[in-house]
This record gives sequence, C-alpha cells and structure tokens, in this order.
Amino acid sequence: MEIEVKRSNRKTMVIEITNDAKVLVRAPYRMPMAEVKRFVYEKSDWIQKHVEKMLEKQQEHSGQEKLTNADIQKLAKEALDILPRKVEYYAKIIGVTYGRITIRNQKTRWGSCSAKGNLNLNCLLMLTPEDVQDYVVVHELCHRKQMNHSKQFWEEVEKVLPDYRERRMWLKEHGSAIIGRMGKK
Repeated sequence: MEIEVKRSNRKTMVIEITNDAKVLVRAPYRMPMAEVKRFVYEKSDWIQKHVEKMLEKQQEHSGQEKLTNADIQKLAKEALDILPRKVEYYAKIIGVTYGRITIRNQKTRWGSCSAKGNLNLNCLLMLTPEDVQDYVVVHELCHRKQMNHSKQFWEEVEKVLPDYRERRMWLKEHGSAIIGRMGKK
C-alpha cells in the first residue's frame, strides 16, 4: 500500500483516505519519519478498513454517467446564479463580510475561504440537496470568524445550522460519487 506524507505547520498527524482510495498522512514538519511510520502502523487496521470502503464506493459509482463539459458549464452557470445569493443571505445572519465569490470545478473541495475572505465554491454543489449547499456556504463563511476547524469554529456553524452534522454526513456519504462523475482529468 502506497502512503503519501504531506508536511505542514500543523501540530498533529492525521490520516486521510482520498476519493481515489490513496492513503495520505498529514504530519508536522518536525515530526521524525520513524514517528510517522509508527503512527501508520498503529492505525493500519483503520486504514485498511477505510481503503476497502472507498474502493467499494468506487465500484458502486463506476457505472454512473460522467459529466460532459456542457454539463459542467450548465452547473457553473446555475451555481453562479444561486450560490452568491446564499452567501449574501448567510453572511448577514453570521455577521461577516466576504470578498470575491468564485465558482470552480474542483475534484477535492466543496468550498474554501481565503484569509482575505474570498470564497471558492464548487459548481458540483448544484448536484447536492439545497440544505447541503447551505451547509457548505455556512461552513466557508464561518471561516471568516475562525480560520480553522477548532471547537469554536464548529460552534459558529452550529449556531446557524443546528443539524449541520447530518448535512456534513450526507456530503461524506455521497460526495465522492458526485465528484467521481467528473472522470479523470
């Protein structure tokens, strides 16, 4: 099993199974490689279980129709019409400002928020239920208050969407199938 290690200024290690069933370990710059290997070894059962789960999801969704460029352009146009209105609505509720809104066609993220408050939102959100779209918008806008995923960040999300966990779970369970419809780049 191939394992990719990405180092950053983080304080802890985390293991991620990507949509294409690869193992990614995010680790601090100063973490010795021996410590990273020990962590992976300790989590090997968890890794195996989740890689198999991701491979099963790939099998289930391999027969789904791939999106054409025309489909993606249509989704982007729809997103450009709908998502900025959601951003404006929720920004007032949360009490934050934001910069530019960009609609993108991304394979790894549903949205992001820069330090300057610029928002990137995935056009594939148009293939999700409206309450999931609202969750992603609220999630990104809450980064205007907390640029992290701390307990305080999730408390901000929960103030606006008390049921955010269910919406987030929908995205975890169905998101890879939607992104998988883009095919290989």
